[in-house]
Amino acid sequence: MLAAVEALQESRHVGRSEAVNELVRAGAVASRPREPHVQRTAALGLRVDVSNVAEALDALEGTDHR
Repeated sequence: MLAAVEALQESRHVGRSEAVNELVRAGAVASRPREPHVQRTAALGLRVDVSNVAEALDALEGTDHR
């Protein structure tokens, strides 16, 4: 980012604040569409009751983990 600010300062002969503001404005306008995140899952065959967090952690990690 600093290199982009310095390059803009040099090419347009503007101050650092103006260069930063211009780059921020350009970034706000030119946002790229992102691919939606898809969480990978795997069926482990476990059934965990999460109403009691301590019991759920013990079941998943073991009692020696504490």
